[in-house]
Amino acid sequence: MTQKETLTLLSSYGWSPALQHDFEPYAARGLVPARVIVQQRNLYRLVTDAGETEGRISGLFRHEAAAAFDLGAYPVTGDWVAVELKGDAAVIAQVLPRATAFTRMAAGTAKDRQVVAANVDMALLAASLNADLNLRRLERYLATAYESGAAPVILLTKADACDDPEPLIAQVEAIAFGVPVLSVSVRTGQGLDALSALLAPGKTAVLLGSSGVGKSTLVNALAGVEKMATKAIREDDAHGRHTTTHRELILLPSGALILDTPGMRELALWDAEAGLAAAFAETTVQIEEIAQGCRFRDCAHDREPGCAVRAALADGTLDPDRWQSFQKLQRELAHAERKEDPLAAQAERKRWAAVHKSARAWTKTKREIDD
Repeated sequence: MTQKETLTLLSSYGWSPALQHDFEPYAARGLVPARVIVQQRNLYRLVTDAGETEGRISGLFRHEAAAAFDLGAYPVTGDWVAVELKGDAAVIAQVLPRATAFTRMAAGTAKDRQVVAANVDMALLAASLNADLNLRRLERYLATAYESGAAPVILLTKADACDDPEPLIAQVEAIAFGVPVLSVSVRTGQGLDALSALLAPGKTAVLLGSSGVGKSTLVNALAGVEKMATKAIREDDAHGRHTTTHRELILLPSGALILDTPGMRELALWDAEAGLAAAFAETTVQIEEIAQGCRFRDCAHDREPGCAVRAALADGTLDPDRWQSFQKLQRELAHAERKEDPLAAQAERKRWAAVHKSARAWTKTKREIDD
């Protein structure tokens, strides 16, 4: 392979002059750039200018990451890394700064963050047009996608399996707030051209969603060959089975890159205040406008008398399902923050004490007036 060809190989995976410029300090240390294209537990497959190679983490990197107690510091699929080539393998010495990162709270742990995918330009949030379609789950994915820095797109898969998809599509569009919503079917080809048009050469998209929504089937259709194993969903409840067990970055014939991920049983938010605000932007504005009519300026919109938000929920001006979802995700983030930050916990206790004090004062005054 010639030098020109090898440079083209790495650039086809998204390497750019800007990245090359930022890499100079690592190059001065004798390291070379690579991108993680497969991550499976502690095993990595990388692509470099010289081709594909197996990778492992250096002892120093592992020690520093363990000392920091940060799972998110370890390389993930999509990461750009600085490596030392040793024969047929590469030793990962450094993870380069991430342009974007799709992050969640790691399952089964109290505080650790897990980076699901890095350096992606677009987050394809897949949900199936069957009995498992869940708007509240999509809101979680939207909040996390916004927080990641990637542009979200909602994919409603298996459109051919739904007799009347239009009402479901309308429900999704109502919570998408301007995010593109595409209904697709691998079986009929519906929507695949529109999806392909969004996938630009050299740009990376990540496919995210629960098991059984057809992510791997969609990757195979876009690739033109079977890249990922697939399984049928359970017919009794429309839930899927886990097929993909690792994260893999695939170069499509079009020159675009797509990152397939295992189905996620849960998506607990991690440090996603800005993403949550973006996902619920129209609800936030509506609440702020309605809250101007609340009797108390620090109204928590819970049980306080004279709450305009509760009144709007009662008369249907404010969507109760949307409100409850927003409140639930806010509480989830606040709970995670309080577990990590004692000062945040103290501030939250003071806020609620002030709310309850105002509510008690109003109740006492109202009783005196009534008497």
